[in-house]
Amino acid sequence: MYKRILLATDGSRESLVALREGALLAQAYEAAVFLLVIDRETPGMRVSDAVSPLPRSEEPARLLGLGLARLSALGVRASGEVAFGEPALAIGAYARKFAADLVVVGHRRQGLLDRWWSGASGAYLVETVKCSVLVARNVISDEEFDAQIAEGAKARSATELS
Repeated sequence: MYKRILLATDGSRESLVALREGALLAQAYEAAVFLLVIDRETPGMRVSDAVSPLPRSEEPARLLGLGLARLSALGVRASGEVAFGEPALAIGAYARKFAADLVVVGHRRQGLLDRWWSGASGAYLVETVKCSVLVARNVISDEEFDAQIAEGAKARSATELS
C-alpha cells in the first residue's frame, strides 16, 4: 500500500510522535522513507545570515542524523534532508520531489491568534500534495514503541523463513 513515506519533523514533541508512527508504518509496509527536518526560517534569520559568518544552529542536522540512524536500526531504508522555511510549503515540495504516497506529520494545538498568524498550513498541505496525509496523534511510550518494533521484526523473519 505505502511504498514511499515522507516523515516531516521540526523537532517538536508533536512531530516526534509523528516520526514514531511513521517509522512503524514504514517497517510494516517495508516502505522507503524520506526524513524531512524543517528549520523554520524567519526574515531576521536571513538578515543575520548575510552579515554573520557564524553557522546556523546545528540542531536540525543533528536531528536528521539521529532520525536516519534510528530508522536504519529499525531496518527501514531512509534518506533525508534539512529544509528551511515555511513547513507546509517545504513538506509539499519534498512530497512531490520524493514521489511520496504518504506524508506523516504531527499536530500541535493552536489558539485562534496562533492559527490566524501562521495561516492554514494543514489545509494547504492537504490541498497541495497528491497523496495521503496522516496527522499522527498517538502518543506511545518508549517501551510500547520498542515492543511494536520487535513484534514487526519477528513477523518479518517468520515470513522470510516460510
